[in-house]
Amino acid sequence: MSTQLIIVEKRSDFRWPDPDARVMTAQEFIAEGSNPFHRPRKIVNLCRSYGYLSIGYYVSLLAEARGDRVTPNVETITDLQQKTVHAHKLAILDRCLGPLATVPRSVNAMRAQIFFGQIEDNDLAEMASRSFEMFRCPLLAIDLERSEGGDGWKVVNLRPLDPRDVDISRDAIFLEGLGKFARRSWRAAPTSSGPRMDLAILHDPKDPMPPSKLKTLQTMIRIGQSMDIAIELIEKKDYSRLTQFDALFIRETTAISHHTFRFARKATNEGMPVIDDPDSILRCTNKAFLAELLTGNQIRIPKTLFLTRRTLTNFEGNLSYPVVLKVPDGAFSLSVKKAENWREFQEIASLMLRQSDIILVQEFIYTPFDWRVGILAGEVIFAAKYFMYADNWQIIQHDGSGKYVEGRTQAVAVKDVPREVLEPAIRASRLIGNGLYGVDLKQTNAGVVVIEVNDNPNIDIDMEDAAAGEGLYRTLLRHFQGLVDARHRPGVLMRTEADRIGPKLSSGLRDTGS
Repeated sequence: MSTQLIIVEKRSDFRWPDPDARVMTAQEFIAEGSNPFHRPRKIVNLCRSYGYLSIGYYVSLLAEARGDRVTPNVETITDLQQKTVHAHKLAILDRCLGPLATVPRSVNAMRAQIFFGQIEDNDLAEMASRSFEMFRCPLLAIDLERSEGGDGWKVVNLRPLDPRDVDISRDAIFLEGLGKFARRSWRAAPTSSGPRMDLAILHDPKDPMPPSKLKTLQTMIRIGQSMDIAIELIEKKDYSRLTQFDALFIRETTAISHHTFRFARKATNEGMPVIDDPDSILRCTNKAFLAELLTGNQIRIPKTLFLTRRTLTNFEGNLSYPVVLKVPDGAFSLSVKKAENWREFQEIASLMLRQSDIILVQEFIYTPFDWRVGILAGEVIFAAKYFMYADNWQIIQHDGSGKYVEGRTQAVAVKDVPREVLEPAIRASRLIGNGLYGVDLKQTNAGVVVIEVNDNPNIDIDMEDAAAGEGLYRTLLRHFQGLVDARHRPGVLMRTEADRIGPKLSSGLRDTGS
C-alpha cells in the first residue's frame, strides 16, 4: 500500500490524531525535494487555500511533478477557480437535492460542510457524495438557497474549506470521511500541543526609524513564548508565506503605495487578524482625511485650511504667522514645515505642491511636549510625553543628510493622564476603527487639541513601555490571541461568512455543516 501523507500549512492546523498516516507541513513537503526512487504516495492536501501560486497550489503542483497521487490535483484546483466550470457542475448538484422537508419553511438559505463526500444530514448525502466525485476537493463548503416558489433548493456557491474552520462538533464526521477515503482507522484525540497562535511581525531591519526596534521585537518574542504564542519576524520578501500564520502585526512605517498596505490587505482577505488593518492605514496616513473627520465630529484640532495651486496666489489674507504646512501623506515630521512670513510660505508651499495637489495649512501652537496616547480597541494601553528637541518646535529634527535627532520620551501611567487629554484621544481613535492607534494631542491653557491619529504607533523598550512594562506587550498579544480564538469559535465563522454571502442568503441561514 502506498504511503499516506497529509499536508497542512502548519502542524497545528491538523488537530486530529495521525496514527496511520504522516502529517507534514507544506514547507517540509516542498523542502524534501523529488526522490525518483520512492513509490508513488497518496497525498491529501489540506492547506488553507488553493489559490493560484499559493502554498496549497504548489503542494499539489509539486506532488504531481514527483509522481505522487494528490487530492486535490492541479486540474481540480483550476476548476475550483473557474466560475464557468462551477455553473455547469452546480446545476448537476441541484438535481441531487430534494424538497428537504425537514428544513423549516422560514429557512431560506443554509451552508453545508462536506468532508471527503461525507455529511451528517441524510437529506444532503447524495449531493455531498456527488460533489466530491466531481470536484475531488477534500473539504468543501456549499451554499444552498431555496428556489423561487419554495418547493426546492439549488446550489449557489461552492468553495474549499480551511481545515481550521471545521467545527469541533463535527470531528466525528470529518474523521469518518477521512478514514473512508484513506482506508485507515482514525479516532478522536485531544488538540495538538503546538503553540496556541503563530504571529507574524512584519519589520524592516534596515529602517532607521522603525515603530519598534529589534530589541523590542525580541522582547515580544520572549514574552510570546511564555504565553504559548510563537512569534516570527518576517520581511517584505516573505509575502508569499503570510498565510502560514494566524495573525499579522505590522511594525513598519505604513503607506498606501507600499508593501505594508499589500500585506494588510492580503491578511484581511484571508481572514487573519491584522494590525494595522487596511482601513486604518487609509484613514490615518492622510492628514486631510483626518482633519475633515475630526472636525466633522466636533473634535477640536488646530485651525486648518486646505491649499491648492489655484488658491496659493490669494492665500496670504488667510494667514496669521507663524503657520505650519503639511503634506497630507507624510510621517515622522518629514513633510511638516513652519513658515514665519509670506516669502517662506510661498517657497515651502510651492515645493510641497509638487508632491500633493492639496496641502494643509494649520495654525501654529507651541507646547513644550505633545501627549501621545496609545489606544487598542478603544482602550488606553499606554501614554507618554514627547518633548520638543532642544526647546525647538518639533519633536524630531531632520537635516539634509538624512540624519535626525529627537526629543526625549517620558512614559506616564495611564491613571496619571488628565481626563481632558484621554477623552478626545479615545473619541478620535474610535472614529478610525478598532485597532492600535497613537493619538497626538497638545494641552494648552485654552484646552486640548488633537494633532493627529497615527496608525502603527511607536512602542519601544524604556520609552512608551516605561510605565506599563511587559504588561503592555502582554496586552497586545492577548488581544491578538482573542481575535484568533474568536475566528475559530463555533458560530463566529458562520456569522462572518453569512455576511459575505449577502442579505438574501444570510436571511434565515441554517447551519447544516458549518
